Amino acid sequence: MNFELIISIILGFSLAAAAGFRIFIPLLVLSLSAHFGWFPVNEQWQWVGSVPALWLLIVAAVIETFAYFIPWLDNVLDTISVPLAGLAGTLLMVSTMGDMNPAFSWALAIIAGGGAAAAISGTSSATRLTSTATTGGIANPVIASVETGAATTISVASLFSPIIALIIVLFLIWNVWRWIKKLRHA
Repeated sequence: MNFELIISIILGFSLAAAAGFRIFIPLLVLSLSAHFGWFPVNEQWQWVGSVPALWLLIVAAVIETFAYFIPWLDNVLDTISVPLAGLAGTLLMVSTMGDMNPAFSWALAIIAGGGAAAAISGTSSATRLTSTATTGGIANPVIASVETGAATTISVASLFSPIIALIIVLFLIWNVWRWIKKLRHA
């Protein structure tokens, strides 16, 4: 495996993890990257850098971001966000991998990309549901802000330094794992 391939896999994984927090922000960052030529995407994914795709993703990211600040709507969105995050994570990861064996790239994208996005989205959904039950939804906008910030930070870091983005993702996963262990013991 060459270094560029490893970086593209790390980039895809980091963007996929960001999709667990917000589906459209990492897709928008990927679109911006493809549009301005910051990071090459797979040949079949050149369309993501087009102006119509860019505008569509801008609108979708803005709507998704603000929808999560409405306490009852965020819980409704959570019912569809986990499978959509898994799909987005898979697509984000496969789009960044260059000329690889399609069977290997799709398997890796489904397992690592889709798995990471779905796991993070599921954890976020459970956190928001707990917040709604314990605070009546008052804390949900705070959670929404943190998730949007995490998705944006990881997505932007992925482009400029995929290694740093991977470290951020692993740090978040480690903290979530510790939090889950504390809840189990409590």
